[in-house]
Amino acid sequence: MERALTVGLDGSPESLAAAHWAADEAERRRLTLRLLHAWPLLVPEPTHVPAEMDQNYWAKRLVHNAQTELQAGHPGLTVVGNLVADDAQDALLHAASESELLVLGSRGLTPVESYFLGDISMIVVARAERPVVLVRADKRAERTSTPESGAAGGVVVGLELRAPCDDLLEFAFTTAAARSVPLRAIHGLSTPLHAYTPWGVDHTVTREIIQDAQKRLSQALRPWREKFPGVDVADTTRLESPAKAVVGAAEGADLLVVGRSKHHPNLGPRLGPVAQAAVHHARCPVAVVPHD
Repeated sequence: MERALTVGLDGSPESLAAAHWAADEAERRRLTLRLLHAWPLLVPEPTHVPAEMDQNYWAKRLVHNAQTELQAGHPGLTVVGNLVADDAQDALLHAASESELLVLGSRGLTPVESYFLGDISMIVVARAERPVVLVRADKRAERTSTPESGAAGGVVVGLELRAPCDDLLEFAFTTAAARSVPLRAIHGLSTPLHAYTPWGVDHTVTREIIQDAQKRLSQALRPWREKFPGVDVADTTRLESPAKAVVGAAEGADLLVVGRSKHHPNLGPRLGPVAQAAVHHARCPVAVVPHD
């Protein structure tokens, strides 16, 4: 099967922004771009029927218009349209299993919107077998780096270090190499109870915690630095909540990469707190990478 990157289209501004992001990424990775629109009411292709009588007309037009627009901006890219008679969630999960990457539009940053966010997109992100990237409609807005974040473009990857993270690092390094941009690895950890004293925080203890975590972070990155010598890598450990550290580090970045465990036998597919915070609150595109 031809290697492809799939983007889900639903006619929204978010899905069109996702399609443009996906076209850029497919071109970098030399992949075929597949435009997927799921339409449960799709009927067999009619013959010799005027457009106004074709029940598939608007679904076909949605895909055709996006394909024409993207092909004009990327003349060397292979762009194929795909209409499927299926529920959107099932169609996207199936497409993810056959794609190198699945790209979806993402909306809303307010608490209410976050609470109700994405019945479909969040389920797909939590269950997809391959990485999923969520792109907001304002993704082309000018980046706003801050002194706190220190990020000026590039790829940011959030690492937990309590479990193997090779799948996550492979995706992050491959993406940074394809874009020829720096990679920033961020590890956040909350202050443990034993570091607190009646008068505050014992800085000797916290310094030792940070030094140990920084050593483990460097060890996790070492083989990937050797495999991707052309990627400029910076690694940082922050003594704050992992979710806050990762979202803060992503301010001004081109892409934030976070992971999610494939296996939650008691709870079923779900996102952890860092991935939840990233997809709800990071302003840049977010890649969620499933790992063991």
